[in-house]
Amino acid sequence: EKRKRRERRERREGVKGVTDGTKANSKRTEMSARAAGVKTARGLKTRAAPRFAVRASPVSRCVPVSGGALARSALLAREGKDRIRGASVEVKALTTEEKNTVQLDNSGKGKRVLVIGGDGYCGWASALHLSARGYEVAIMDSLVRRAWDQQLGYDSLTPIASIHQRVAKWKELTGRDIALYVGDICDFEFLAEAWKQFDPEHVVHFGEQRSAPYSMLDRERAVFTQVNNVSGTINVLYAMKEFTPDCHMVKLGTMGEYGTPNIDIEEGYLDITHNGRTDTLPYPKQGNSFYHLSKIHDSTNMIFAAKTWKLRVTDLNQGVVYGVKTAETALDETLINRLDYDSVFGTALNRFVIQAAVGHPLTVYGKGGQTRGFLDIRDTVRCIQLAIDNPADVGTMRVMNQFTEQFSVNELAGLVKKVGDPLGLDVQITSVPNPRIEAEEHYYNAKNSKLKDLGLEPHLLGDAILDSLLKVAVEYKDRCDHQLILPANAWGSSGVSRHFVGEKVKSG
Repeated sequence: EKRKRRERRERREGVKGVTDGTKANSKRTEMSARAAGVKTARGLKTRAAPRFAVRASPVSRCVPVSGGALARSALLAREGKDRIRGASVEVKALTTEEKNTVQLDNSGKGKRVLVIGGDGYCGWASALHLSARGYEVAIMDSLVRRAWDQQLGYDSLTPIASIHQRVAKWKELTGRDIALYVGDICDFEFLAEAWKQFDPEHVVHFGEQRSAPYSMLDRERAVFTQVNNVSGTINVLYAMKEFTPDCHMVKLGTMGEYGTPNIDIEEGYLDITHNGRTDTLPYPKQGNSFYHLSKIHDSTNMIFAAKTWKLRVTDLNQGVVYGVKTAETALDETLINRLDYDSVFGTALNRFVIQAAVGHPLTVYGKGGQTRGFLDIRDTVRCIQLAIDNPADVGTMRVMNQFTEQFSVNELAGLVKKVGDPLGLDVQITSVPNPRIEAEEHYYNAKNSKLKDLGLEPHLLGDAILDSLLKVAVEYKDRCDHQLILPANAWGSSGVSRHFVGEKVKSG
């Protein structure tokens, strides 16, 4: 009887908390909608959509997600198995047979974090990870990544819900709000209004076109990649300077900025002695696509802005990410992350796993000696948190190499074959012409101690992780379009003619 009375009291207090929060959130909700160019009670603000974005109607772009009737009805309708038990959320995920649990805490309480690009692969997982730990999180995203799939006829192997459904489900399961600002950071008017409203203490910047193959499809997409990425980052730097000069930026860079030099790769800077004089200079960069070059331009601009305006910036040069599940995204199928397998947006290990699951030979580009740094998506989100909790010094751009292990393409293919055979998968490996212009056999030794020094405990690639990823790929293998597996374009054939869906690879 005592237990029943306690549960009734907790339910009443939970509903009251949501009701009390509705008024407090109403002004923020209206300002979010206005910032995104959505019709509100005070009128309609229109804004030109990005060229590659799908033009959305005011209804579909509406952003009120936090608090209010939606969350209140979700609390009342929640089934017994989908409930908050103290600080623990225990839910049976739709995609697995086991129960997945997230331990909620308040280690980040009081820190406001704006996640730009929070609807994407790394951004979505990071936003949930931070929210689960008590950070006040807002997502800013133009949703253009979904539009690129529509353009090219691609789709995630895993079915991903809309960003509004995702945020609402997270609120339903955990009781924690994630604010949502739908708009383009290249539009400074939108960015400034949303920025001033949320007033971030930290900004995590994932919001760029992140595919090297996409940037090499044709002239139009090469120009778009450079303009979108470089101008968007400059806008964020100006927003920091003008509105929140104490804000700390955590920017996602790429290990691809370094290229494959015949010397060890340091973490951002290199001590040089030349003609008897010594200095510490930015490490030489050798980007291998217009995408990588855009990241190099970002890094140079951030060094300049941090020094000139006394800003705090952390540049995380990330390796190739693999995996689909974090503790948070595994809570419910509505929260599941995207898993790309096509040749434009899919990354090496994820592509190999999916190819094994659907019975397609693993496509090794060229000789397969290309070596890169890799990390688990669970380590990505942890690195973001470590960077936030240990901000850069004022006036500096700190660089940390964000990867945990190094593998060649041949080594990855061999690992997938080893794990796939016991599962009854007939895993074959084949070499295909390399669409990229790159060294296929080279020296590669990159340093990565800074994040470990801050407390990163890596999830190293092993049979258990590959087995779990393979099972997810097998579960959704019927969604795979085999025609999207082979390379869509070759670096040497990128030209002024627009690349269209279904076009065959041209010899480079």
